[in-house]
Amino acid sequence: MAEIAPEYLLFGGAGIVSLLAFTVLILVPALASYGRRWEKATAAALSFFVLAGLVLFGIAVGVVIVYFWPDIGGWLE
Repeated sequence: MAEIAPEYLLFGGAGIVSLLAFTVLILVPALASYGRRWEKATAAALSFFVLAGLVLFGIAVGVVIVYFWPDIGGWLE
């Protein structure tokens, strides 16, 4: 059986921690704030929009870092 590279384990662990933090810090309080089922469903849907926004923001920051890495690397020298 092939060994899993440490990078995959680290990124997988970071993804799990991030989803756990989203669930505990955003989703659970949003669902606990409402009593009716339709209100809870709406709060969950809006919470997933927040998650999508956070993911897109992270991707955008990563793309900017990769694109400008030669300039950033010059600052670090």
